[in-house]
Amino acid sequence: MADEPKGTEEEKVEVTPEVEEKPKPARKPRAKKAAEPKAEEAVEAETTEAEEAPAEEKPKPARKPRAKKAAAEEPKEEPKPARRTRKQAPERVVVRAHAKYVRTSARKARLVCDHIRGKDVAEARAILLHTNRAVSEAWSKLLESAVANAAENHSLDGEDLRVAFVAADEGPTLKRFRPRAMGRATKIRKRTSHLSIGLEPKE
Repeated sequence: MADEPKGTEEEKVEVTPEVEEKPKPARKPRAKKAAEPKAEEAVEAETTEAEEAPAEEKPKPARKPRAKKAAAEEPKEEPKPARRTRKQAPERVVVRAHAKYVRTSARKARLVCDHIRGKDVAEARAILLHTNRAVSEAWSKLLESAVANAAENHSLDGEDLRVAFVAADEGPTLKRFRPRAMGRATKIRKRTSHLSIGLEPKE
């Protein structure tokens, strides 16, 4: 009886190390490692499916705005016929003549040209002939030049024309000096002007 407990104690001692040496916890990480690649593969498969799905859906919205742009551009071409009708209107024939660097001021020339604006050629000749101003001679020469241009370039009769517009613009000014008392000098401005006239047929 005394030997039995010793044997039992020895057996207990022998059993306990065998239980501790079993690699039970070592198997669990192996199972986890094997499960992890499966999860990664599932995630990769989901990402590839998610990437493929929007790639297929992207061209669909891109096609819609193209159709809208084409529809929006079509009505812009409609107002073109209206412009053509305006261009087909008959243009008014205006015969012009110009005289540059006339030795008179623009202010003095405008006083005379206001009398002949809108008048017939015959009436304008009579007004310039009886106007008591030196610039009236330059205006009469310019009027005859415009009548000659109408006859030569457009085959128009001078008696059937009227003064459409007449204008006098300022030209370059010549600067001179005049000696005065006590050694002084005063400026003299010799002004010039550009005259223009236009004739058109009577209505």
